[in-house]
Amino acid sequence: MITLAPKPLFTPLILAFRAWQARLPNGSTTHIAAPAKAAKQGFVSLVGAGPGSADLITLRGLERLQAADVVYYDRLADPALLKRARKTARLIYVGKAPGCHAMPQAQINALLVQSAQAGQQVVRLKCGDPGIFGRGAEEADAMNAAGVAWDIVPGVTSACAAAASARSFLTERGQTERLILATGHLRHDGAQDWTTTAQAGTTLACYMGVSQAASITQGLLGAGWPAACAVQVISKAQTREEQVFHCRLDRLEALCAQHPNLNPAILLIRWTLTDAASGVSPVHTIAVSA
Repeated sequence: MITLAPKPLFTPLILAFRAWQARLPNGSTTHIAAPAKAAKQGFVSLVGAGPGSADLITLRGLERLQAADVVYYDRLADPALLKRARKTARLIYVGKAPGCHAMPQAQINALLVQSAQAGQQVVRLKCGDPGIFGRGAEEADAMNAAGVAWDIVPGVTSACAAAASARSFLTERGQTERLILATGHLRHDGAQDWTTTAQAGTTLACYMGVSQAASITQGLLGAGWPAACAVQVISKAQTREEQVFHCRLDRLEALCAQHPNLNPAILLIRWTLTDAASGVSPVHTIAVSA
């Protein structure tokens, strides 16, 4: 048998390796550790579902919904929209009705944080737009405090949907050139200060205002809004049950009392420049359209 001597070039390396190998305990082997897998990063998306019909969600919102591991959804989310989530996604109801909350806001905040910290892709599905009277800022504060990554996917807000249902426009050149979004339900049950809204050429879109119709009417009249300003009350906008009611501002309280099941509803109150120029606002009789 002929033994080939190692080439001089590699001899030092081979001898060094054999010397190192001889120092290992008998039967031991060495393993090269595989690189550790990076932990999956959780993420929270505050997604606007739009109001009413499921097809009002944006394409981006739908993509986030379909990619989510867990979805925390509101009371007014269309059930047809929830069916578009992944079959393996957990759907958790966290909705709020007037005077009846499925869970406190602090608990919702904690669940969002916990799910993201567990590496899940989370969708907080909100009716309308997350940034308009949806308590999205409180959820964002909780995620910032916990170091959780998040973003906002905007949605169609209820005022826009309500105006579309009523075949009207929130602004109109030469008539209403200022739009105010306001809530009729304050955090500490106080009354809105309506004085800064009293200006001709204004459309006031009031969210959650039906139960506060008397206070809103008194506040606006006291601030200088004409009694005959045109009001539209849009109930359940962009659903099969939607209804549109018309009245004057000074008859708003009576209309809401006459129809106890309006919610969810938007109040659209207009003081046009033409009204101001003529000194007389148009008078609408109460009418209902499906």
